[in-house]
Amino acid sequence: MNSFIALFRARTLEFVRDRGTFFWNMFFPMILVFGFALALSDAGTTVFTVGLIGEPPGDFDFLSIEQIEFIRYPIHDNATVESVVERVRRHELDMVIHFDSTEFYLNSESDTAPLLRRIFEDSQTRDDGPAVFHERQISGQPIRYVDWVIPGVIGMNMLFSCLFGVGFVLVRYRKNGVLKRLKATPVSAFSFVSAQAASRLSIVFVTSTVVYAGTNALLNFSMEGSYLLLAILTLLAIVCMISIGLLFASRLRSEELAGGVMNLVSFPMIIGSGVFFSLEGAPQALQTASRFLPLTHFVEGARAIMIEGAGLSGIFTNLIALAVFSLVFIAASALVFRWD
Repeated sequence: MNSFIALFRARTLEFVRDRGTFFWNMFFPMILVFGFALALSDAGTTVFTVGLIGEPPGDFDFLSIEQIEFIRYPIHDNATVESVVERVRRHELDMVIHFDSTEFYLNSESDTAPLLRRIFEDSQTRDDGPAVFHERQISGQPIRYVDWVIPGVIGMNMLFSCLFGVGFVLVRYRKNGVLKRLKATPVSAFSFVSAQAASRLSIVFVTSTVVYAGTNALLNFSMEGSYLLLAILTLLAIVCMISIGLLFASRLRSEELAGGVMNLVSFPMIIGSGVFFSLEGAPQALQTASRFLPLTHFVEGARAIMIEGAGLSGIFTNLIALAVFSLVFIAASALVFRWD
């Protein structure tokens, strides 16, 4: 325990005393969040997004309108229908058409509702005779893009901090002979690696909390769920990302190679995890592949807590996935770890 505490303290002080890295990890995500809030605060509504539940008839003329993006949702149960309709309430979808019940849903507080209603009813009258679909109005305030994107920005910052703060540092230690010297001491590999991981866990959690609190003070993010549940999800996600960094640091000896490999992993993960844009309209293959990315489960779970007010049952799958990923990566890194 004494060696663990000494290594934990040394690694933490090394990070804090590196002023450039410390302030970059603290302020870069804030600048990014404020930039998105400013750039997209007046985003227009030139493109409509409509959700489709059930199978449409073959001659449904409304589906041929090119200015509308259609997203199909398979029906599993009533909860699936309710979750899709809830997206209209939060302005994530402009409209939902339920073909089985011949109903369409519009948000009465949305600026797009009158125009979409007119287009939809006109297409029904032209081609299919009298309209057979019945409108159901719902209401709800819109979710700002900055509310939607903040979990992704924090997750991206966590990913880079864990990969480069653990993986890159251990590779540097190996290259400079630090690990070789530590091998000659009573410090075990477990004590050394666990101290590095614990130090990075505390640093990333504190910086993520400061980033969220600092931006929230001015932007007032939507928060419908539990802060405690969000903290648990964040801690588990950080452990998972640290375990990825440990896996890369177990054998690599070149900083250049380590940097290239980590960038090769991190950037596709950011693109494929829905950090900045929703994957709902993406090809099914990409949506399936995203389920194997740890960042996807953090971003998805954090958005569910903050925007939808999800409880433990709502993000249970995400927590299990992060725990499984962590165990797999930690076990793999322990098997291949070498001091020199």
